Amino acid sequence: MKDQIEKYTAKLLADRSARPDAIAFAAQDDVLISSGAPELAALAGATLTRLNALALVAARPALPFADFLVARAAAEEDAIVPQDTETRTFLHDIPFLRQKDLGDDPAPEIARLLGSRKGVIVEGVGIVAVGAITVEQAFINYSSVFHSTFVKYLQDVLAQGFLVPGEAEAFQAFRTQWLRPVSAEGLEFKTPLAGEKETILAEIERVGRYTVERGLVDSFFGNISARAGELIYISQTAASLDELAGCIDPVPTDNSSTTGITASSELLAHRKVFEETGARVILHGHPKFSVVMSMLCESKAGCAIKDCWKDCPHVRLLGGTPVVAGEIGAGGLAKRVPPVIGTTGSAIVYGHGVFSIGREGFAEAFAALVEVENFCRQEYFRRFDAQPGNR
Repeated sequence: MKDQIEKYTAKLLADRSARPDAIAFAAQDDVLISSGAPELAALAGATLTRLNALALVAARPALPFADFLVARAAAEEDAIVPQDTETRTFLHDIPFLRQKDLGDDPAPEIARLLGSRKGVIVEGVGIVAVGAITVEQAFINYSSVFHSTFVKYLQDVLAQGFLVPGEAEAFQAFRTQWLRPVSAEGLEFKTPLAGEKETILAEIERVGRYTVERGLVDSFFGNISARAGELIYISQTAASLDELAGCIDPVPTDNSSTTGITASSELLAHRKVFEETGARVILHGHPKFSVVMSMLCESKAGCAIKDCWKDCPHVRLLGGTPVVAGEIGAGGLAKRVPPVIGTTGSAIVYGHGVFSIGREGFAEAFAALVEVENFCRQEYFRRFDAQPGNR
């Protein structure tokens, strides 16, 4: 268990989602194990003992966005409801506890909230997330809350400006210090990608790792595939893209076997994209600025569509990249993405992320993913700087 705690502590540090001095895990082994920053470790242990779960992480996010969302919330509100796909599908909403309501022992109230949710924001303390049966699940749920609060905060700031003290300074530090350039510089790809099984598996594993290391996907979300003759090699559902060894399924293109049962939930969308474009590979990530910008629609005023993420029939453009709506899994993505991705080589899904294709290998797909995210980042700050008072 200790090695798992060390592993996922290292992942939090690598993706820079938590402060190095403010990370703690607790896990139930033969005895309760807690480690990390002392106060957070004590809170993690006290909370976990009240839950029917194996693991819990309590950490201070590297960015103060979660606390700002709490401070900006109305007095009667007790949860944040981001509109990105991850929140809607996995988190539903994110409960929070205000600092003034914590009392001497916040563990019982945190445990109560975690009884029905995967993560909670504790103002002034951090994000607390639970793993029902593994330490990995606690890490994934923390990562999902961090991603969702990042996306929602950037949306809210663009729409409403700064509302509470300290936001402007923190946002500037985020923009100039925390953010790093996104690029494919220094990466190696097999182009053209050969058809041998071992070559394909090794390349998928390597490119999946690149996608995580370059910050183009969070936790285990995202998927990757390559077509070879009558087979589609695709990452398994819930597989971490930086740990794909043994987690890639060879699925017949005609769906003639049950090997696809553990494949990514986006298998049908991948199959349709291959059929309609003749692409060799597909890469799907969740780069944050692409998610943010996908939900900024200038036609919402007066629009009768309520569930934009699944019902919007329109195709918008972001820097020449089509933006479509569609449910994940066997829903609308398999209908909406394939018709538009062939022309541009990439497509953005409302609130969800980016699909990109490569005709010969992953170099083209990875470059397209980077290009889309960089455009969305630049467009976000262009709009931000155009707001009165932000220049």
